[in-house]
Amino acid sequence: MSMTKALDQSQSGLLSRVRRAIQTHKLNLRTEQTYLHWITRYMLFHDLRDPAELGESEQQLFLGYLQERVRVSQARLNQARQALAFFYDEVVGQNSVSAAAS
Repeated sequence: MSMTKALDQSQSGLLSRVRRAIQTHKLNLRTEQTYLHWITRYMLFHDLRDPAELGESEQQLFLGYLQERVRVSQARLNQARQALAFFYDEVVGQNSVSAAAS
């Protein structure tokens, strides 16, 4: 299964909702790819649970994992944080971890 198909495995139509939100905001292809990457990794990290059930603590847990265990660069951590903020604000319809919380 491709990584992006995991989004649809977690919730039917989730992948198309993410893509529609990206198109609505006229984000470029590279941004779309980056956001889909981080959103998918986030969903897989949480065993494809419904994102509406995942709150700020789960977002922080994922970001902490990236920072402490995977040891991503600050730039990549910021990308992941921005992708989650977009995902929760524009797709799920909930508040996300603030990008200023870095």
